[in-house]
Amino acid sequence: MKLKDLLAVIEPLKVVGDENVEITGIQFDSRKVETGNLFVAQVGTAVDGHEFIDGCVAKGAAAVVLSKDEFLPAAASDMCYVLVENTDKALGLMASKWFGEPSRKMKLVGVTGTNGKTTIATLLYKLTRAMGHKAGLLSTVMNYVDEESVPATHTTPDALELNSLLARMVEAGCEYAFMEVSSHAIAQERIAGLDFDGSLFTNLTRDHIDYHKTFDNYRDTKKRLFDGLKKDAFAVTNKDDRNGLVMTQNTKAKVYTYSVRAMADYRAQILEEGFEGMLLNMDGQEVFVPLVGRFNVSNLLCIYGAALNLGFEKMDVLRVLSTLKPVNGRFETIRSPKGWTAIVDYAHTPDAVENVIQTINEIRKGKLITVVGCGGNRDKGKRPMMAQIAKRGSDQLILTSDNPRDEEPEDILQDMAAGLAEDELRSTLIIVDRESAIKTACTIAQAGDVVLVAGKGHEDYQIIKGVKHHFDDHEVVRKMI
Repeated sequence: MKLKDLLAVIEPLKVVGDENVEITGIQFDSRKVETGNLFVAQVGTAVDGHEFIDGCVAKGAAAVVLSKDEFLPAAASDMCYVLVENTDKALGLMASKWFGEPSRKMKLVGVTGTNGKTTIATLLYKLTRAMGHKAGLLSTVMNYVDEESVPATHTTPDALELNSLLARMVEAGCEYAFMEVSSHAIAQERIAGLDFDGSLFTNLTRDHIDYHKTFDNYRDTKKRLFDGLKKDAFAVTNKDDRNGLVMTQNTKAKVYTYSVRAMADYRAQILEEGFEGMLLNMDGQEVFVPLVGRFNVSNLLCIYGAALNLGFEKMDVLRVLSTLKPVNGRFETIRSPKGWTAIVDYAHTPDAVENVIQTINEIRKGKLITVVGCGGNRDKGKRPMMAQIAKRGSDQLILTSDNPRDEEPEDILQDMAAGLAEDELRSTLIIVDRESAIKTACTIAQAGDVVLVAGKGHEDYQIIKGVKHHFDDHEVVRKMI
């Protein structure tokens, strides 16, 4: 593909060199640049791609897209330099063009919010395939190109990988694609150039403040997904969340709401509930689903609304919903022959922990023993909040490590403990080693009790001092059972 074809989808401020040069590939990682490649110099949080331009030229790059004019050459050369306002956005737009604009060849639905994204995107993928259609999934747990699984490294991949996966979905005959859209991906323009047919909003609570700095910035970043929807797209939003209608106030798309508490386009209520599932009245129809919790009722309503907007029949959707199992690491139940129950859940925000604990407390007969920690190098402000919420709803709280990353685990636990009063702290166990903490919880559990292991869910690793170690909450629990 010629460079000029890629430049047609962006708005260059200045071009120095020959736009007709042939491009053999696009790279933003200077280490991967090969002869004939276009190098896009991004200003990252840790390194600045502009510093690697000379090295890429030496490797044989044919062109460079940059945003700092001081790196432009004084005169034209064999290289072509393209100055743009935002290289992140330019990369997204050009990546879409390079891979043949795959998002325009399928029904693409994006899911954003703090909690519930993985459950909603994954179950929509499963529902669509159960309806007899080929579909793709981009999620925190795993990506899928129809039946083929592709390991996931980020909630939303970088623009090149994202469009590459979408192109593979098109090639595999997928009619639909469902993707989690993180606030980082929106802020970093990874989704630039994508054509969304629908967007779904789950909820908004404190998260990623270390990156966005303020809650308002976090909210407004999420809102951009809906601001960019086209007129013939649909938006399904949570009316029970105070930010639900904020998300859609400037969208051109047709807006639909769902709620478990108020009048809305899609409504449901819990008729009966146990650890095996819930009997719901959903849109006037009784249906049993093998998921638990009021938060999952909201997730199911969002899925239901999206499915109807994609053209599926109501009764077909309800029938398939009754067969869908929980996503790996999302309120995953493991039974002990001694009569106690373990629940492994990804809950890693104050709101998610509160929702899971509230759900357990509505069902349990015995005591609740909660094991929870907080990740390192992330929002420190939520640490005392997590401890407060977990302590308030549990009979026994055990604070432990999550992914300490580059921080000392003891420092993280101290931040969490700061949220507890003296008498609360005296009855709280602090066990730095996560395996020991889980084993302790399982050891003291009696018949009828529930052991909640929160924070990591599907993750099968711990990151300690930059090194990834294998660690799986499920494995530890099953070993104890």
